[in-house]
Amino acid sequence: MSELVQRLLPPDFRERFGQQHEADFPHTAEGVGRFRINIFRQRGKLCIAMRHVKAVIPSFDELRLPADMLRKIASAPGGIVLVAGAAGSGKSTTLAAIIEHINRTARKHIITLEDPIEYLFEDCQSLIEQREIGLDTASFDAALRHVMRQDPDVIVIGEMRDAASFMAGLNAADTGHLVLATLHANSAAQAVDRILDYFPSREREQIRRQLGVTLNAVFCQRLVPARAVGVVPAVEILRSNSTVRNLFETGQLEKLNAAIETGSDDGMQTFNQSFYKLVKSGLITEQEALAKSTTPQQLAMNLRGIFLDESRRIMASG
Repeated sequence: MSELVQRLLPPDFRERFGQQHEADFPHTAEGVGRFRINIFRQRGKLCIAMRHVKAVIPSFDELRLPADMLRKIASAPGGIVLVAGAAGSGKSTTLAAIIEHINRTARKHIITLEDPIEYLFEDCQSLIEQREIGLDTASFDAALRHVMRQDPDVIVIGEMRDAASFMAGLNAADTGHLVLATLHANSAAQAVDRILDYFPSREREQIRRQLGVTLNAVFCQRLVPARAVGVVPAVEILRSNSTVRNLFETGQLEKLNAAIETGSDDGMQTFNQSFYKLVKSGLITEQEALAKSTTPQQLAMNLRGIFLDESRRIMASG
């Protein structure tokens, strides 16, 4: 195992692994494929986790994603777009599909900041530069401090993980750039809460108001086993409209779920609405949908034709 680790570890990562006892990097095996590799220790012994990265970036349709809505999100002239979900929910693949759609349909300068680089892009209509943390730049913070001088149209942040990276993305969106990023969160509303939690309480009101102005969309997904084979993504979509912006301005973020449920005219949907469509279309079973739903009792009622108008009442109050 030690010999294998030494063969796999890039030279730039060897000293770091000796100090930190873990490393995350990509590796290409000729004739086999590309992998994301994590090397770590447990009980003093070396361990390796390898995840295969597809060579061809799948399209929205191939991923069974709501293609029309994602095309609108990808064509936005600016603002922040968050792709959220739990670990292993396909965030990186969805983000790659958005980047590739921009690459094939628009003349843009795209700069990605990744740790590590997963999908490799080839320039089509756009110019894409992929920067890897630790190899091409010292850190997310360092890269984000200088990215505006590199004249990008689209900035991709592999993962928003702290206040500094979010503030850099927020400032870039404020100046008319499209910022794409992933975030660990189980719902669109939780994604907003996670961002605000990055900041001390005295700063949250200002950040909330600024986010309300710059937020374009939150696209949150969960993978559900399909009836046939593979998995199907259930997606929750939060879009910025006058109602959502007003909730950010007035601090009524507890109403975000209700705004999503009643915002179908603007392309929004909750997870339960997504589960309902997937069950009715025969793509997933009712049992799998109920297992993945945060509010299975409500979903069970919906699947039996019972729909309460609670969300409209919440939005009408106050």
